[in-house]
Amino acid sequence: MSRLKFILLLVVVVVSLITFDFASTQAKVISLNRYILPGETVFPEGIAYQPKTKDFFVSSTTDGAILRGNLQEESAKVFLPGGADGRTTAVGLKVDDKNRLFVAGGNTGQIFVYDTRSGELLGQFKNQKASTFINDVAISANGEAYFTDSSDPTLYKVSINSANEIQFEAWLDFTGTSLEYQSGFNLNGIAASLDGKYLVVVQSNTGKLFRIDIDSKEVTEIDLGGERLNNGDGILLSRGKKQILYVVRNQQKLIVKVELEEDFSRGTVVSSTTDPSLAYPTTIAQVSSQLLVVNSQFDKRAPGLTPELPFTVSTIPSP
Repeated sequence: MSRLKFILLLVVVVVSLITFDFASTQAKVISLNRYILPGETVFPEGIAYQPKTKDFFVSSTTDGAILRGNLQEESAKVFLPGGADGRTTAVGLKVDDKNRLFVAGGNTGQIFVYDTRSGELLGQFKNQKASTFINDVAISANGEAYFTDSSDPTLYKVSINSANEIQFEAWLDFTGTSLEYQSGFNLNGIAASLDGKYLVVVQSNTGKLFRIDIDSKEVTEIDLGGERLNNGDGILLSRGKKQILYVVRNQQKLIVKVELEEDFSRGTVVSSTTDPSLAYPTTIAQVSSQLLVVNSQFDKRAPGLTPELPFTVSTIPSP
């Protein structure tokens, strides 16, 4: 055999081994149909996925702990202990491409920003309101984070200035807009369009979706042709060819697929999907063609009720 043929053969073998190893790794990830969360009273709510590390973060509403898992490992671990930095509960989560984790603080009225590598607290905010529930967060194309409040008609914005300082502001007051706050749980899940133009939010108690124009702050109800998505919780804008919005309806244990028009003015409910593993699901994160689904078991939280252990995050195919 000539030296050239030998080198070519060696290259083919190496490439084959790499391809096999990659395929094996992918198969291992897909074969995990659930991830285990540590603790007997976690009652998780939010989730954020970090593609470059394959880590995901999950919040505990019980004590504010932030758990970190990895797609390659069955069990998650505590990343940020509960109670630290005054974080006694935690709800919605998102992570940006600069290793910053944004945390909604529920009825404490707080917002936290952490470094995902070191766990360092980068910024903290409290709205000082008596009636508040900072619930979910979305990150826009320019890196700004927007937080919903389920009790108070305010949308908060967190931005990072040129000096790398974190700034917090009450960005939008919904009073007088088409989005009217009513009794019960109002704004919940939020998502940002990839082009940076819009925010999409779901109002849990009315089942309505709304579009918010980021530049003008104009608020418009999204026409769903009479459909209502009551108990809508976490939402996700899928990164596919079509503008697909997934809405988690927690009490119904459903993930609803909505196809939105280009300007987000109208939407069509395409399907409603469930899975035997879902247990009062609250929100989702997308990993390729799969969804990570948080099983909160909030319906087993009252005195005298017992959650089924362990608490988990399910892995299901995207509808």
